[in-house]
Amino acid sequence: MKIQEWPTHERPREKLMHFGAASLSDAELLAIIFNTGTAGRSAVDLARSALNEMGSLQALLYAPKHKAVKLTGIGSAKFALLQASQELYKRSLAESLSKQNSFTSADTASDYLRTQLARQPKEIFAMLLLDSQHQLIAYREMFSGTINSAAVYPRELVKQAMDDNAAAVILAHNHPSGVAEPSQADIQITQRIVQAFALIDVTVLDHFVIGHANAVSFAQRGLL
Repeated sequence: MKIQEWPTHERPREKLMHFGAASLSDAELLAIIFNTGTAGRSAVDLARSALNEMGSLQALLYAPKHKAVKLTGIGSAKFALLQASQELYKRSLAESLSKQNSFTSADTASDYLRTQLARQPKEIFAMLLLDSQHQLIAYREMFSGTINSAAVYPRELVKQAMDDNAAAVILAHNHPSGVAEPSQADIQITQRIVQAFALIDVTVLDHFVIGHANAVSFAQRGLL
């Protein structure tokens, strides 16, 4: 049955308009993004099938193109809609955080960095560059590596901070394995980076390790 043939109060778009987006299930929200179904299957059916095939909403949203387009009823057009929705969220978050002193909050920084680094297939070492009011100057992806390592050079981080005239930085890297627990190597390189930044009077506020579903803060762990 087509969604247009459903009772009005059960249609995702109408439910959203009357009760708000929070009242919809993951499948119903995805159905609004997908907009159309396929022969004999509604957009909600496609969304439920995609969620079941991928195992979770997060896995679906972060799925690479070659995997997403193999899902039942999900072609390049619907993949593009998912990517566009995700990118708009990232830009909205970056815009709001650049206008307030939000990066003094570990939770806020963690949320931002997870949108950038969670479920990346390779390890990426990134840096948030902040001004003296801890407002965002820029997000920079500095190094990338194999599935489980990235070579990190403190001098390049220092050079970037000087180029951006940053007063403070927040470091971050992802673990493609999905496990956010810091390794001994993570702790050692962080100590070297903190020492390098101290020479130019730039504060390292935190270092986050990003997993699939969570992030670990060095500052909260007492590792800085």
